[in-house]
Amino acid sequence: MTTARPPRIALLGLVLESNAFAPVATESDFRARTYVEGEALLEAARAPVSSLPTEMSAFVRAMDATGPWEPLPVILTGCPPWGPVDHAFFERTVAAMVERLRAAGSVDGVYVANHGAMVSTETPDPDGEMLARIRAAVGPAAAIVGTLDLHANLSERMVESASVLIGYQTNPHVDMLERGEEAAFTMRRLLAGMRPHPVLVRLPIVAPSVTLLTREGPYADLIDLGQRRQRELAGAVLNVTVLGGFAFGDTPKNGLAILVTARDDPAPARALARELAERAWAERARFRKRLTAIEDAVAIARAAADDPASPAHILADSGDNPGGGGSGNTTALLAALVESGVRGVLFGSMFDRELAMQAHRLGVGARFEAVFNREPWSEFSPRLALPARVVALGDGRFVGRRGIYAGRAVDLGPSCALALGPEEGVTAVVISRRLQTADPLFFEHLGLDPGAARTVCVKSRGHFRAGFDLWFGPDRVIEVDTPGLTAPVLERLPWKRLPRPVYPLDADTEWAWSGPLVG
Repeated sequence: MTTARPPRIALLGLVLESNAFAPVATESDFRARTYVEGEALLEAARAPVSSLPTEMSAFVRAMDATGPWEPLPVILTGCPPWGPVDHAFFERTVAAMVERLRAAGSVDGVYVANHGAMVSTETPDPDGEMLARIRAAVGPAAAIVGTLDLHANLSERMVESASVLIGYQTNPHVDMLERGEEAAFTMRRLLAGMRPHPVLVRLPIVAPSVTLLTREGPYADLIDLGQRRQRELAGAVLNVTVLGGFAFGDTPKNGLAILVTARDDPAPARALARELAERAWAERARFRKRLTAIEDAVAIARAAADDPASPAHILADSGDNPGGGGSGNTTALLAALVESGVRGVLFGSMFDRELAMQAHRLGVGARFEAVFNREPWSEFSPRLALPARVVALGDGRFVGRRGIYAGRAVDLGPSCALALGPEEGVTAVVISRRLQTADPLFFEHLGLDPGAARTVCVKSRGHFRAGFDLWFGPDRVIEVDTPGLTAPVLERLPWKRLPRPVYPLDADTEWAWSGPLVG
């Protein structure tokens, strides 16, 4: 009697959300954040605290818990959202992945942890290219399961190359562990013989990022409907993924995408995909939103400072979200707050390694002229000189406690808190690594208390909501119309590859059901 060998499952990923208007993401950007291969990948995934994408760790642990398997760790690399990936680095990385897959011999499955909104300096669909080459390397019989951010821009090639793709369901993203576990359970089902049938529909809706929250709003309602229908279908549908997409990718595959994967019979998936698509189109007008002008946001901060009994607020510097490819160093909102003389403000976080290092050299208590952006990056990041006092210094390392960073190792590099302006009414956190301020520890690791501030400002688009909801519910959030590479006012950007017409950029866009793109 022979015993079947454990399934051999490869682990890999190339994680990047590409903002087409941001600088190129180079190999050094990836290696500075995450680049692990071979056994180091597996060790990091199984570590109690890791900087890897949570879904990779969750997949590995769920596979460990559900039966024997033989992991084949390949390469996992990623960098914070930035511009198009340097195509030469992309080619080298994918070629190395394929070489290792071929050298491994027989592979039963591959788990791919990608973001899904990557573009390269030469192609708008490197995620699709990567999945197609993985499929060619492992053959048609192997199971390929991938997880995607809900801001992925989904292409037909991605769907056709994978067996099952699973998107996040929450924004702010707090379900990465669940999606990684779902990927592992799905892998087990595929290995047991389940036959998936994916159905893809893409709509001409390119929604501003601030309308893609999942607590409430049109996108939340769409995801909720999909999950309710999946439960009602009693197992006929394996997964319902609704991807809001990432407008700033500026690609031909932009557009709200609905991916419904059926078990065995594709008919239920087709029917549900159509229902969701028609609902989204009927409610497209809800994917519009008005932001708060900078001067009005400053007035709100002043009112909060003048009346301690009034509610405190959190201001989102929407145009400069490092989590969407923002540079993290625009100055419009910071300058306006300091110039106004408003007090009781915490501002996080300005990305300026040179300034942070200068503060470390000077020491706590030092007074000096803080110069932000000594070498201006762009029109949005001019040089800004302000009187400053060093309030606190830190190494920028901690384990996140809330929201997207919860339980993950975070490294901001040498950091400091500076009291700015003649009134010292604004205390700004300066960091050496470009990350969005989505966890209270960005302030707390320097001894600052967000709960005691009258106004908190964050360079983040939406993930701060899950980090700072202890103090600021939805009624205390002000999304500010600031300039930058992630400005949600899409009419201001020089689109090149976005499919047109598209709503809401083109109000007269038309769409009617004509069948799925895949399935």
